Amino acid sequence: MTIITLKPHNSKSSCFFTQPQTQNQITNSHNPFIKTTFQRFHFHFTPSKLIHRTKQRTVVSCSNTQQDIKETHNKLSKTKINALSDLDDDVELEQHLSGNWPSWKNLPLRYKLIGTTSLAFVICNMDKVNLSIAIIPMSHQFGWNSSTAGLVQSSFFWGYALSQLPGGWLAKIFGGRNVLVVGVLIWSVATALVPFLAGYMPGLILTRILVGIGEGVSPSAATDLIARSIPLEERSRAVAFVFGGLSVGSVLGLLFAPPLIQSIGWESVFYIFGLLGIAWFIGFQFLEEGETRLAAESFSPAQGNMTQSWQTSLKEMNSSLKDVPWKAFFQSRAVWAMIYAHFCGSWGHYTCLSWLPTYFSQELDLNLTEAAWVSILPPLASIFVTSIASQLADSLISKGVETTTVRKICQSIAFLSPALCMTLASLDLGLPPWEMVGLLTGGLALSSFALSGLYCTHQDISPEYASILLGITNTVGAVPGIVGVALTGYLLDMTHSWSISLYAPSIFFYLSGTAVWLVFASSKPQSFSEEN
Repeated sequence: MTIITLKPHNSKSSCFFTQPQTQNQITNSHNPFIKTTFQRFHFHFTPSKLIHRTKQRTVVSCSNTQQDIKETHNKLSKTKINALSDLDDDVELEQHLSGNWPSWKNLPLRYKLIGTTSLAFVICNMDKVNLSIAIIPMSHQFGWNSSTAGLVQSSFFWGYALSQLPGGWLAKIFGGRNVLVVGVLIWSVATALVPFLAGYMPGLILTRILVGIGEGVSPSAATDLIARSIPLEERSRAVAFVFGGLSVGSVLGLLFAPPLIQSIGWESVFYIFGLLGIAWFIGFQFLEEGETRLAAESFSPAQGNMTQSWQTSLKEMNSSLKDVPWKAFFQSRAVWAMIYAHFCGSWGHYTCLSWLPTYFSQELDLNLTEAAWVSILPPLASIFVTSIASQLADSLISKGVETTTVRKICQSIAFLSPALCMTLASLDLGLPPWEMVGLLTGGLALSSFALSGLYCTHQDISPEYASILLGITNTVGAVPGIVGVALTGYLLDMTHSWSISLYAPSIFFYLSGTAVWLVFASSKPQSFSEEN
């Protein structure tokens, strides 16, 4: 129970309250009101669990005449408006007394969901890049060559590719929030199991496939969450904040993995990183429980809808696949542009993510820790580029620039920048090794403009089917993880040339992807259901 007390700002203002009177008493009384001057009021909230008061109506005595009553009523209305403007300050002060803290609990729900989703993506890439560091001591221990190491790293993308379309479909039916929670639990448990099965190749590959399945549903789940809860003018920043967690995860994973491996052993990165995901899962349950309880108390008429949501979702599953306008999707040139652009961007991203630590170790003659620290530079720079790109994109859209134009500009920067830098790095220009590191860092960092280009286009075209569209493009985008990562290791064994094995294929796909995107890409909303 909460008692609300009205207090005037200064002592000159006066006001008192009388107990309820009957209508006859009010009408027949000659002097029932005492004229009172009202200033601004503050509402003070005081918890009261032990005091029980019966509900009362309170009449404010304010004037001698009926005309003064109306005037005083108007003053009270203005006073209430002024008081509400200061309400947040008083509530913030009283939160420390009533226990309503921490202050982030008062953030809008969409901000809390975006924040927790971004944190999940941080853990996601920590569990993805840990193998790119651990693969070096694991290869020494188990006697793997580059082809075998490439096979082990590419097995993650088998599960990643298989889970894209199911992830998008499940996100549309059950909501991206629920699908994300299950995905985090799957990949975290599978990560923690890697050391137990590392000596048994089929078991090791199975665990990495499970990690890929868990992480594979996450992009579609996040896309569905953003499409449902974030308005267009905030969408670029929301996408950048959520998917920018991947860059943060890469930095943290590459930063902490080497000292853990050298001090405890390579097994430790899988144990510790896996436990982080399990801790996120447990913490999210408490957050979700609190949000559900708050919604139930504040909006009791909707409680029945909440309890029936899963039953409704299960009934929709049988007919949902038939309702998806698959034919309309593949008749759209804009969808095909997204598919090919996703494939091209993923080729350069996944091959570099998997092989850069080994590349830096061999080409710069660095030890494990030094190679990992150098590998941090591209994702670390991507964090800053992402924030700039997202604000630039949202600013252009808010100023009236056509959304399609903004998406084409951002995606072109994301493709042409790494293509140019890789071309310079692959040529025999006599550049010192650290200048090559700078080139690769700059090019890969600028590829983060894709978060304000391609990765926003799914929501732009169709918020309703955004998760399924991302599932389609991400399925094709996972193929370079399977083929490209393994092919890079095979070409490296055959040619012993990083320019041929790593750079040349990426440059080709970056350039061809730019051409297709500029010609066919579009962010205009499309009614796929009507077309179907």
